[in-house]
Amino acid sequence: MANNEESRGLKSLFDWFANRRKSGSTSLERQEREIADGLWHKCSKCSVLAYTKDLKANQMVCVECGHHNRVDSDERIRQLIDHNTWKPMDEHLRPTDPLEFRDRKLYSDRLRETQDKIGLIDAVRTGLGQINGLPIALGVMDFRFMGGSMGSVVGERLTRMIEQATQRRYPVVIVCTSGGARMQEGMLSLMQMAKISAALQRHKDARLLYIPVLTNPTTGGVTASFAMLGDIILAEPKATIGFAGRRVIEQTLREKLPENFQTAEDLLQHGFVDDIVPRTQLKNTLAQLIALHQPVLTTPHMVLWETMSLTSTAAE
Repeated sequence: MANNEESRGLKSLFDWFANRRKSGSTSLERQEREIADGLWHKCSKCSVLAYTKDLKANQMVCVECGHHNRVDSDERIRQLIDHNTWKPMDEHLRPTDPLEFRDRKLYSDRLRETQDKIGLIDAVRTGLGQINGLPIALGVMDFRFMGGSMGSVVGERLTRMIEQATQRRYPVVIVCTSGGARMQEGMLSLMQMAKISAALQRHKDARLLYIPVLTNPTTGGVTASFAMLGDIILAEPKATIGFAGRRVIEQTLREKLPENFQTAEDLLQHGFVDDIVPRTQLKNTLAQLIALHQPVLTTPHMVLWETMSLTSTAAE
């Protein structure tokens, strides 16, 4: 009799644990389903759950640890450009496949799939707008499109934007995020480095401002060209910035690199970056820099007053 009671007690205890596990898995599934629905966001650094709406209000920066989550080009434009002032440029330019490149799949098929998936034609968006009422030309790279790789369309769009800014005497801001040159376009991709750099040199010769903003990650041919040609180079906290990858460098040198190697903080310490600006302060910082570097215009009234003053002085 006692053995039967003990066995029933053990059985009920096992059932209790089984029900606990079952309810726990159900709640976990429910939690994962809610996260998947976009209601909550789990920080990849500190694992804190944040309400997605609150996270977006803080420009996708974790309020707990300050981690800067990657944002797409649409969100970046909304964060920087004044409402109803954005005028996109050269959206009709589309990439082609002149080399008929093929890896695991045709480059043309890869382009089409990516375009259908994220709704962009290529890895950069360019246009004119205003930051706190100040006109600028803005280029925003999008890492979702083949790792933000720099192909012919990226180079052509950025070059046309810079030339338009030079003509209008606007400052240029480019938000960089890229894995580098697009290998599927070979030499045509590498040529974009020189083309954009030449346009920036003409912009500089016109005594106009250019500010690149380096976000995570900025690597390869983008770092080797327009990302490092700014009059003032800004970066987001903890952004990975470099040319070759960390693993490639370690294998080449056969040495273990420091933990903070190729971070924005390390580059700031060594003089490659002028300042690290949190995303929540980026718009106001850009506006202040642009305002400080605006050319002083002499109005007709000032010229007339100076002429009259000189004439009166000469008469005396």
